[in-house]
Amino acid sequence: MEHRTGPHDESQYGDRTPAEVRRTLLALTLEFVLAARELVGVHRIALLGSLTTNKGRPKDADVLVSIDTTTPMNDLARIGRRFQGRAQGINSTADVFLVDLDGRYLGRVCHYRECHPRAGCGARHCGARPHVTDDLDVVSLDHPSILRPPLVLHPSVIATVEVPADVAALLLARLPTRKTTETIRAGIDAPAL
Repeated sequence: MEHRTGPHDESQYGDRTPAEVRRTLLALTLEFVLAARELVGVHRIALLGSLTTNKGRPKDADVLVSIDTTTPMNDLARIGRRFQGRAQGINSTADVFLVDLDGRYLGRVCHYRECHPRAGCGARHCGARPHVTDDLDVVSLDHPSILRPPLVLHPSVIATVEVPADVAALLLARLPTRKTTETIRAGIDAPAL
């Protein structure tokens, strides 16, 4: 994942300890996953970026959501905006990256509640797909990160990296598992896009 918006300032969290920052971002990620996985057309949710490492003060929380054309984007966008807004409460951000079932990067969940073209929108085609910001000039994901993300959280948990202890305790241990038709079809070891 490459952000083209400039360097990260480690002072963004003020007096918050690294443990407080990570704990808050992981709690917000859990809340997002529990809500988003209930939506029709959400096939996979994965955690990307610095939360999958032991970095003390991650810049943000990044999730990757694989969707299809049946996904209610207004509902996913509402859940995503809540995730982003609560992360702003600790002077952080959250990004919800979207890919289709073929692994093509679509963009991010739009930060705006109502979809219509605006001067401040960074999307290439603002409003073309409701609630999707295709700001590919600002953010891009490499294909290997899409196909094999560091930590899949839904429909089953699959780690391709060593999972930090706080992620295991504060996210994975609190993520109720459930067998769905999709999980059975996809197989426990093969994440479905």
